[in-house]
Amino acid sequence: MVKQAENICRQATIQLRGKTEPQNWRALKEQLFNKFILRLVSCVQLASKLSFHYKIISNVTVLNFLRTLGYLHTKEELLESELDVLKSLNFQINLPTPLAYVEMLLEVLGYNGCLVPATQLHATCLILLDLVYLLHEPVYESLLRASIENSTPSQLQGEKFVSVKEDFMLLAVGIIAASAFIQNHECWSQVMGHLQSITGIALESIAEFSYAILTHSVGASTPGQQQPVPPHLVARPPRSALPSTHEAGGICQI
Repeated sequence: MVKQAENICRQATIQLRGKTEPQNWRALKEQLFNKFILRLVSCVQLASKLSFHYKIISNVTVLNFLRTLGYLHTKEELLESELDVLKSLNFQINLPTPLAYVEMLLEVLGYNGCLVPATQLHATCLILLDLVYLLHEPVYESLLRASIENSTPSQLQGEKFVSVKEDFMLLAVGIIAASAFIQNHECWSQVMGHLQSITGIALESIAEFSYAILTHSVGASTPGQQQPVPPHLVARPPRSALPSTHEAGGICQI
């Protein structure tokens, strides 16, 4: 919708420069309002197709939904709206997200016989993902300090740490491990072993990432609560370095 509004304003500017009669602003605003719900539904449809749920959100379902809201559209208009959304995004919509990695790993954990139900882990993972995005800098700063055993990282160390921040697989295993510790800490070691086997990421890296997430989620700032310390990290000095890339060679257990 932002792209469409920008195009309308751009066309209005061109009309003014060309000294042609501009369109009535009220009519333009009405056009935006009428297209807003349609564009929103088109985004949901495209997302459902990327998630292989296209049969659930079909064109018939969408048309019936719009009709209940008082909007009368045809299948052709739905397709045109989807195409407009794709064009505005330059057809770049299949971008990887941390959630995609989390859900893929949870599915494999389910096949591997993980003791913690994937549905429980999924719900907690969503909450922790939101948390990590809200507290992105503090989480990664604490992870950097732990990895270099220094509370004041240099600029060069910070620059080298960028690859860790961009590693969605590492983030996913950290999120799942932290979720498993919250759900059932007795099964934490088993989940850690599965994640290490599936991705090839070192247990120490997964443990320190999950510890950073737990510290900023459960934490020790709340009165009466103790700071969560995963069993794997008890009586273990910090590692001297945290690998910026993992050795994952694909899913090795299904």
